[in-house]
Amino acid sequence: MASTDEIRRELAEIVNEIAGVPAADVQLDKSFTDDLDLDSLGMVEVVVAAEEKFGVKIPDDEVKNLTTVGDAVAYIERAGG
Repeated sequence: MASTDEIRRELAEIVNEIAGVPAADVQLDKSFTDDLDLDSLGMVEVVVAAEEKFGVKIPDDEVKNLTTVGDAVAYIERAGG
């Protein structure tokens, strides 16, 4: 299983590819919408890419709870990423 930092780094690469946000800016305390300027479509793209990358399923009703990078990393850890 990947470490928290490994998951964060992989997620940062995904956010960088989708939204052009520098990977170094994608930290655990950052909000996807407020700090990283992802809109709902961008968030869907990040979720789909994360599901493929980590081999997890993130149900739509869970996505709304993933407001920060840390929330997403913790979810992926729990889901077995």
